[in-house]
Amino acid sequence: MDPQCITRGESAILTNFKQKAKQLKSNLIVLYLSYSDPRVKWYAKLFVLCVVAYAFSPIDLIPDFIPILGYVDDLILVPLGIYLALKMIPREVIEGNRARAQELQSRPKNWFTAALFILIWVLAGVWISMYVYKNWVLR
Repeated sequence: MDPQCITRGESAILTNFKQKAKQLKSNLIVLYLSYSDPRVKWYAKLFVLCVVAYAFSPIDLIPDFIPILGYVDDLILVPLGIYLALKMIPREVIEGNRARAQELQSRPKNWFTAALFILIWVLAGVWISMYVYKNWVLR
């Protein structure tokens, strides 16, 4: 077997996976934006709220450390929830929010703010570590 053929196949799979992940992220933003639209029915808003909260939640229905089953919710439940939520929302709302989501994703990232928040967390971690070390470890 040609090694380049395997590399191209893996590259195509990785590219396809990245494209699906980007589309999934875009759909989550569309759902988030649709939640506040008055044209969306209350039961759809409730379902959208559950789907978006679950997608962004660090807690999974099935823990990821369980072999194979651990990723079922990430690979099946979240996309299925997004699909169903998109079906509950009127098409006009989805189309309008898709444009807003594209606009939000295309905006330049504010790396300075991100670096500032990371620096604050690192400094807080160092300060807490020094406090714990001085007050509990050295005693």
